[in-house]
Amino acid sequence: MSSADTAEFLIEPRWLLPVAPANAVLEGHAVAVSGGRILALGPAADLRQRYPTCTRVVRERHALLPGLVNAHTRACHTLLRGLPVRGPRLRWLLETLAPLERRALSADLVRDGTRLGIAEMLRAGITCYADDSPLPEESARVVAAAQVRALIGLPLSDAPSTSAEDATAHLARAEALWDEYRNDARIGLYFAPQPGAGLSDATLARLRRVADELDARIVIHLEELPYPPGHEVPPSVPTREPSAGVADGATPTRHAWGVRRLMHLQAIGLLRPGFAAIGALACSEDGAQLLARHGAALIACPQAELRLQRGARALPGTRPAALGTDTPAACYALDVLAEARSAALLCGLSASEALRLATLGGALVLGLATQIGSIEPGKSADLTCVDLEAAGCRPATDVASAIVFGATRTQVSDVWSAGRAAVSNGRLRLFDEEELATLASRWAQRLALEAAA
Repeated sequence: MSSADTAEFLIEPRWLLPVAPANAVLEGHAVAVSGGRILALGPAADLRQRYPTCTRVVRERHALLPGLVNAHTRACHTLLRGLPVRGPRLRWLLETLAPLERRALSADLVRDGTRLGIAEMLRAGITCYADDSPLPEESARVVAAAQVRALIGLPLSDAPSTSAEDATAHLARAEALWDEYRNDARIGLYFAPQPGAGLSDATLARLRRVADELDARIVIHLEELPYPPGHEVPPSVPTREPSAGVADGATPTRHAWGVRRLMHLQAIGLLRPGFAAIGALACSEDGAQLLARHGAALIACPQAELRLQRGARALPGTRPAALGTDTPAACYALDVLAEARSAALLCGLSASEALRLATLGGALVLGLATQIGSIEPGKSADLTCVDLEAAGCRPATDVASAIVFGATRTQVSDVWSAGRAAVSNGRLRLFDEEELATLASRWAQRLALEAAA
């Protein structure tokens, strides 16, 4: 038997949810892992006979599913929790979050905050995330050291920042980082325009040309795109989209503005495969269909959107393609399971559909579906195990519902990142938990002084 056909270990759960190619729940099945990849899956008895000498990881009351994918967050903001959170989003971003971030932002904050964020996500079963980082170079170094999988956002704005003086400088830094990580198996890059900081149509058009040359992805938050002057939607404006559209002279709803923003981006040429808009609660069914017609995607961050959009709700037919947690300064928890539950309730999704968004959906939006997002031979062994008896939620029949509506992130018992144990029996393996606790405490004291200032 060749080494390529020898499994290093077998994972034998009570239930196996491969997500693809079939949306099924398999009992009595196992997954064989070798060289960081899924070697095979099938009946546990057959795999034990096929690989008699490999290590067995038996989880008799657990469900095994693909590693969860957090399609949008800002990991370093784990250190900026505790701020007052009140929408609308753009006002909160500019008046509350941005001033503190500017005062406190440093390479140390991004490195330490990202380490804490990665550790928290691993504990919650998240094996891949897209990071809208203010200092992408520092975030990428932390990801490389931790040996996890991430896409790092390359910020772009016209306004000066601590890292670049204008859009040209931002693009120059992006080009250098792109060259550095072009061939990295775990770290990818995408463009993360920052419209709240100031972003002209000319710069967006320039970004489109650069992204086309690099075949790069672009992700932008709908609620950070400014309204036309004098037309900011007040909190009292209803969220229901009139079926006949908005007549000239009528007050447009929040969802109508979402469609207008998308149409504006379409005119610039940004709506294309590889483009994603964040903000399902700011998007109507018409907006979602507009994105889909151009091969673009919609990312939902339900909990943060609810906190920052007073009275907002999803409209029937608005189906996101992936889930994110957004900044933990707004949503607090980096918890994709909780986001899946919220999306299911808000958008009328089944538990299986919500789980697909949290796994393969995120992988598709991030361009990683050939590597992660489902339990299939040849894919990376990015896997999450959930204990369905830890809180008395052992399912009678519907395992997906037990996970989405009954389980919490505290029931994640084991996590593998490319076959490497990141969490075992609830214990973090890739980081020193005492060191992380000390780190968080030290930053809490330091940032309390910054906030008081």
